[in-house]
Amino acid sequence: MARQTFNRRTFLQTAAMGTAAAVVGPAVIAAETRKTELHVAAIGANGMGWADLSQVGSHAKVKFVGFCDVDSARFDKVDQSFPGVAHFADYREMIDQLGDKLDAVIVSTPDHMHAPAAMYAMNRGKHCYCQKPLTHTVWEARQMRLLADKNQLITQMGNQIHSNLEYRLGTRLLKEGVIGKVKEVHSWVGVKGQNYYSGTQRPPEAPVPASLNWNLWLGAAPVRPFALDVYHPFKWRDWQDFGSGALGDFGCHILDPVFTALELTAPNSILAEHHGFNPELWPGPETVTYVFPATKYTTGDTIKVVWRDGGMKPPRELAQLPDGVDLPGGGSLFIGEGGTMVLPHIGLPQLYPQAKFAAFKNPAEKGLSHWHVWVDAVLSNTRTSDGFHYAGPLTETVQLGNIAARHPGKTLAWDAKSLKITNLPEANSLLTKKYREGFAVEAVT
Repeated sequence: MARQTFNRRTFLQTAAMGTAAAVVGPAVIAAETRKTELHVAAIGANGMGWADLSQVGSHAKVKFVGFCDVDSARFDKVDQSFPGVAHFADYREMIDQLGDKLDAVIVSTPDHMHAPAAMYAMNRGKHCYCQKPLTHTVWEARQMRLLADKNQLITQMGNQIHSNLEYRLGTRLLKEGVIGKVKEVHSWVGVKGQNYYSGTQRPPEAPVPASLNWNLWLGAAPVRPFALDVYHPFKWRDWQDFGSGALGDFGCHILDPVFTALELTAPNSILAEHHGFNPELWPGPETVTYVFPATKYTTGDTIKVVWRDGGMKPPRELAQLPDGVDLPGGGSLFIGEGGTMVLPHIGLPQLYPQAKFAAFKNPAEKGLSHWHVWVDAVLSNTRTSDGFHYAGPLTETVQLGNIAARHPGKTLAWDAKSLKITNLPEANSLLTKKYREGFAVEAVT
């Protein structure tokens, strides 16, 4: 994976200016003197949190110094595998108490708390691994990228398939021109926006479990009553206040090799189409059409990328599939000048027409541990290919699709430099959101 080495002297000079020195400097110096051991805290101790921290913790040079979860009943796995590590309910208290004993954090919370937690840590000089989608809004994704760059922090988004053999091989074949320059891309996933919660309205209020701090779970989101088996621990993904729907859940996975292989930047326009909309929940099956500027890997002046979810797939004939072969349940179809590639989610790339590529041999490629790549990068002061410099723009694109979903049938013109939708002013309010006191995400200046 491509890495960029940071200049430590430049970093410390930058940190020495203004208030940044007080919160960034000590953590950097502590990491400098440790070198051979990385002190990590995890925000989220079960579910995806457990998946992330258990993989990070399998690195020989990682030592956990704090576990944070708003539900005290969710520490059982971490206590069994990593005994003796302090527990916290509030990530702010954990980060502040650990101080310069902490080098890096893992953020594995519901989407709406990614940016508040990660930005709080990064403002205090902590390197960060944050789950996908990187943020809940477009504006947050921009701030995350800017802060990581400003504080020269080593970051990684948790779209772990980025490091898998399948995606690494697929992106390599596309960059090497195996199917020629790409004319169009179709990406899809079988799940729909409302995939976990079967209702259409907020359910009745229920008593909050004794183990759960509901106020901290809500965090930045507007206050609402607790309801059993609706938000915590999993069905939050369907709700606009907390999750990002099917596109947010899978877009940073499936669109990742599209961005990597074609070196896409920001889209020029976004158009979403679906059958009805509930203002609380994400829509069902939808199609989102992005138009990007051309790159050296694409044909023409622009390149169209079409996203489908809810079980919809592109027309089978576009892939030039042989009889008896169907498109996978999720993945991407790259239509090139000299053939097509189907890159499943998750599976090895397939080249068509079959007769043309019958003798083709894949080059040698290997998969990597996405989590260990980040740990090694922090320890060596290098930048991974999936840091926030890359994950930020990818997440902006994903969340622009969710803004378009709130304005179905209208093509949104996007000016990435000014962070504005130029042809529909009312849509710009959806680029960001209001935060409850104590959980605000501040603009990076």
